[in-house]
Amino acid sequence: TKLNIMSEPRELFVVNTIVSQIMAIDKWALPSYAAQNFDIMMGDEDYQGGLKFDCNGYKVKGHTTIQLSWDDTYTIDFYDKDGSLMKQSKGVYFDQLVEVLDYIEEQDSTILKAQISLN
Repeated sequence: TKLNIMSEPRELFVVNTIVSQIMAIDKWALPSYAAQNFDIMMGDEDYQGGLKFDCNGYKVKGHTTIQLSWDDTYTIDFYDKDGSLMKQSKGVYFDQLVEVLDYIEEQDSTILKAQISLN
């Protein structure tokens, strides 16, 4: 008999791993994106599974998906509230997750310069 070492479905394991990796880098990342309505994405021939969540950031007001590829890198897609793809990042390593996800909160550099000059 073959023993199944994983006690949870692969997709749930993937989601828990994604959240743990984000939290290890920055525990305030998900709250800063106003992330909510988390959902498990099922695996297929391209991905082992993934995480989808709604976000209400400065730049992205819609939803974001993080999918784990079979080569152990992530593909992160950002969608607007109408469901149109805004940006895709492929080949993202776990230690780059927050850096890439910060696109949700990214502000236009001219706005940032204006805010700095006001202070």
